[in-house]
Amino acid sequence: MNRRSFLEMSALGALAGATQGMAAPGSPYQVGAYYFPNFHVDPANEEIHGRGWTEWELLKRGEPKFAGHVQPKVPLWGREDESDPSVFAKKIDAAADHGLNYFIFDWYWYRGAPFLHRALEKGFFGAPNNRRLKFCLMWANHDWMNLFPARLHMPYELLYHGPVDGEQFEAVTDYVVKTYFSHPSYWTVGGRPYFSVYELFGLVKGLGGVEATAAALQRFRQKTKAAGFPDLHFNAVAWGVKVLPEMAGVASPSQLLSRLGVDSVCSYTWIHHATLQGFPSASYASVAEQGERYWDTASREFPVPYFPNVSMGWDSTPRTCQSDIFTLSDYPFLPVVTGNTPEVFQQQLARVKDFLDTHPASANTFNINAWNEWTEGSYLEPDSQNGFEFLKAIQSVFGRPA
Repeated sequence: MNRRSFLEMSALGALAGATQGMAAPGSPYQVGAYYFPNFHVDPANEEIHGRGWTEWELLKRGEPKFAGHVQPKVPLWGREDESDPSVFAKKIDAAADHGLNYFIFDWYWYRGAPFLHRALEKGFFGAPNNRRLKFCLMWANHDWMNLFPARLHMPYELLYHGPVDGEQFEAVTDYVVKTYFSHPSYWTVGGRPYFSVYELFGLVKGLGGVEATAAALQRFRQKTKAAGFPDLHFNAVAWGVKVLPEMAGVASPSQLLSRLGVDSVCSYTWIHHATLQGFPSASYASVAEQGERYWDTASREFPVPYFPNVSMGWDSTPRTCQSDIFTLSDYPFLPVVTGNTPEVFQQQLARVKDFLDTHPASANTFNINAWNEWTEGSYLEPDSQNGFEFLKAIQSVFGRPA
């Protein structure tokens, strides 16, 4: 699509047409998966947890909490270093071969610098096959708490503060445009780099209000245009679209989105929109039903396109202290989702395909939680129990991009 035709299209038409135009021949769908990059050594983690620590340490210590509970989860490829380009090349091939179009990297910025970025900047960037898969960012701008592991009924230590002020926001956006948007594999919507923020309310709080945030986002757009793009595609995760008391003059989430010029909304995981019914386990069918209902709710209530989510599962027990009693409490002491077999996951993929086919505003785009949330029990990467079956489910429904 050339720039002139893009500018002449309506906002909705541009989104739908441009996204479909990027799909592989014969496939109009854009399938993304969230990528959680805490499986490589980061100096900031070493300061807290010791030399060589990664979140693999939590996973390998996981213990069953009830009859039939499968822990520890065992990666089929082993506990590999995701910052190694040869390791990441394997991930790229597996994702691209089974119907994924892009990874959405959970991206962090604390203490004036990126955090957990080596999986992307060394692993993905260094992989010789990184043109096979697109990538984009979701800025996980939440507070970083010490949950590695979490102790029952004990307050969590705040390690890094998530919201940023205006000076830091300029540093963030300078870094993002220069380091990521310039990469040929960055995922765009109509030529516009897609950038998502996890906590929109936190962004507004840190920047000092709605008007200051709107102005900061306009500067972000100008930087993106100066780098040669028609504009920025700014996305907000629905869970973080909240109106705080200090947001003067904003009466609703929809008004907040409009005031800030947000281009689309998405979901990160079904757990944000579902009640886990039962303990110690909740059924995948129940969670999926609630997640599916939210697709319709969000598509009606938000004034911008909504990109739905399909979650593979949920089991945050590896992040709990294994010697503590497993009882219902604050995160991560939550019910485990059971019954999330590859077969029922494939059924949910078929349902989201039907949703996209009947909701053109969603532009045939959705995301999956997640590629590798191993310590939250939501991962597509092959394990010793199911192998590649969850990836094969995606390929069965959406085909393999050329």
